[in-house]
Amino acid sequence: MSKTLIDKETLRKAEAWTTGDFDQETKDKVRELLENDPQEIVESFYRDLEFGTGGLRGIMGVGTNRMNKYTVGMATQGLANYLKKMFNDVDEIRVAIAYDSRNNSEYFARITAEVFSSNGMKVFLFESLRPTPELSFAIRQLHCQSGIVVTASHNPKEYNGYKAYWDDGGQLIPPHDKNVIEEAQKISGINEVMFEGDHSHITIIGEEIDEAYMDKVRAQSLSPELIRKHKDLKIVYTSLHGTGTELVPRALREFGFENVHIVEEQAIPDGNFPTLKSPNPEEPVALEMALDKAKEIDADLIMATDPDADRVGIAVKDLEGKFVLLNGNQAASLLIYYILKKWQENGKLTGHEFIVKTIVTSELLADMARKFDVDYYDVLTGFKWIADIIKQQEGIRTFITGGEESYGYMVGDFVRDKDAVTSCALIAEATAWAREQGKGLYELLIDIYSIFGFYKEKLISIVRKGKSGSEEIRAMMDKFRNDPPETINNSTVVRIKDYLLRKDKDLIKGEEKEITLPASNVLQFFLKDGSKISVRPSGTEPKIKFYFSVKEELASKEEFDKVNALLDKKIENIINDLGLES
Repeated sequence: MSKTLIDKETLRKAEAWTTGDFDQETKDKVRELLENDPQEIVESFYRDLEFGTGGLRGIMGVGTNRMNKYTVGMATQGLANYLKKMFNDVDEIRVAIAYDSRNNSEYFARITAEVFSSNGMKVFLFESLRPTPELSFAIRQLHCQSGIVVTASHNPKEYNGYKAYWDDGGQLIPPHDKNVIEEAQKISGINEVMFEGDHSHITIIGEEIDEAYMDKVRAQSLSPELIRKHKDLKIVYTSLHGTGTELVPRALREFGFENVHIVEEQAIPDGNFPTLKSPNPEEPVALEMALDKAKEIDADLIMATDPDADRVGIAVKDLEGKFVLLNGNQAASLLIYYILKKWQENGKLTGHEFIVKTIVTSELLADMARKFDVDYYDVLTGFKWIADIIKQQEGIRTFITGGEESYGYMVGDFVRDKDAVTSCALIAEATAWAREQGKGLYELLIDIYSIFGFYKEKLISIVRKGKSGSEEIRAMMDKFRNDPPETINNSTVVRIKDYLLRKDKDLIKGEEKEITLPASNVLQFFLKDGSKISVRPSGTEPKIKFYFSVKEELASKEEFDKVNALLDKKIENIINDLGLES
């Protein structure tokens, strides 16, 4: 690709990084790319990083579309400017900052702290890496107006990111997210970023916040007597080289579990993730070392958390005693069923409680809420929307728990984001509860299907990288939106929800009503046979996601394999009918 083929705006932005106040290393790198790798110049400068469902996230490197000192600095300055406008009546704006185990996370966190402190803000910076949920907790505990955690969650090692939070401990939602970007875009150059830190405004925090956070985690326990009885439960845990390495084992110990086995090779925080292809607990390959240890000791439960310890993947024994990785919908169903059941048994359900799920998460959770006479809310993808509902309902209803299919769960409202630390402890407790009934979690899941119906879900992510990939994903969404299928897998499409246009169309009755949720680029197709297909471009990654949900009745445990195969075939047929890669 010739330099002359770089569009003028991209070339202008790139050449601006070879002059002025940029450090010499950055200038040299951009010049090298301009001479030798125009394609990388396009990918690095064709756009600015934007806040998606997970904040700022991208590949590390030079450029406006990359995570580096300058994009982090400009985003922070933009946020600082916005905070000054929104909290101009506050004597001292306070911000908490945490970071995970990724390469450059501590570096980016310190840059963030310096920019905020230079803007006269009180900064609370964690002394070392901490889980994302603890950052959310710290914002509330320290009465901050905002917070940042430097992480790229489960992305490959070349990525890093920057999650921004508001004063409720939840991630930024509209209008704040877009307004912060607008403030950052007003900055004409890096000379407007206040990089020189004022260390008198920076306070290092650590164990005191850990203690306060762990007090709240312990308070979520619902069956302490059962843990005492089953304290020997064999649990294998891996942090996947991330921030869960300290607090997850600690939470399990403080709940009372005494037989916890750590995958030591993955217990060392390391941004290169040397034992992994990808630090993503959704992927079976990430749990291979944990599975080996579990087989060695005949474990009852395997748990793995992602690098910033906000998501957890679990594996349990199936009916034949083989370990299987549960998907996020299954794990959420087990956890939320256990919690609702214990709240009912403990007399805590008064008719003023609620749970929250996202629109792409299993409808099984809605069925549970109805059975236990608990309100439920459907929200857009991203835990920031769950946090928003909790904020809206404060003082009116009590939040019990919430979850989404992408392995994120939250118990209690002391944290306002996914919390793998608390979730791990409660999942272990649910395992003890099932054992008391002579069952494993897999058998408990089958019991749940027998009560509510056998729901089965599958997710396909189609990756299309770079500028051309973004255009291809946009074209796919346009096709589904403007020319929707009339039938899928020989079942009529009876309802279409378009969250971007905020239209809910009943194709049988010919009626249309407004969707009250904020606009979002998501399409859902509901079929006559009860299937649901959701299509959504990722807000943080170069991919488009297809979520499939099918359902059949399950008369007995003996019918499980037969119905399971039937549901697998139905999903396969839907995927083939849509012409997607399975």
